[in-house]
Amino acid sequence: MFGMKQITFITGNQGKADYLAKYLGYPVEYIKVDLDEIQSLELREIVRHKVRQAYETVQGPVLVEDVSLEFIALGRLPGTFIKWFVDEVPFETMCRMLDGMDRSAVARCMFGYYDGKTEVYFEGHLDGKIAEHPAGENGFGWDKIFIPEGYDVTRAELDAENDKKTYTQIKPFAELKTFLESL
Repeated sequence: MFGMKQITFITGNQGKADYLAKYLGYPVEYIKVDLDEIQSLELREIVRHKVRQAYETVQGPVLVEDVSLEFIALGRLPGTFIKWFVDEVPFETMCRMLDGMDRSAVARCMFGYYDGKTEVYFEGHLDGKIAEHPAGENGFGWDKIFIPEGYDVTRAELDAENDKKTYTQIKPFAELKTFLESL
């Protein structure tokens, strides 16, 4: 419950809902809704499509998120397609893709809110690089191959304090919380 308005976070991932609740400081109602995934390298286009489709399904205020991991040497790829890379390509293979190339990368996350009238987006990002080899047991998705700028280990190897520090750069929780509390 945010103020008087109930908002539903659209995710099938209990961990994502728990993380969101932890950073917002209050429980988050969430449901899994199968949304069409449009093909685009533009994170905002994807989030806009998802948040509007989720609103049509839920018929109430919704919050969605999506992420992108761009390998600089590959333009904006895998970018928004990273979830399919994680499902289909071993992490070691992703690391090998950049052998002899610039290993720089940018992790992005965007939240979208829509209530039928108000549509708002919040984007965070963190520069870093792709590891020589996957490492670590913590985190989500591609954390085993992403080394945040200023660190020499992957996000999956970070201690709790540095995990939170880097996660809140990728995920714009502070801006989102301020907005939700203003409703």
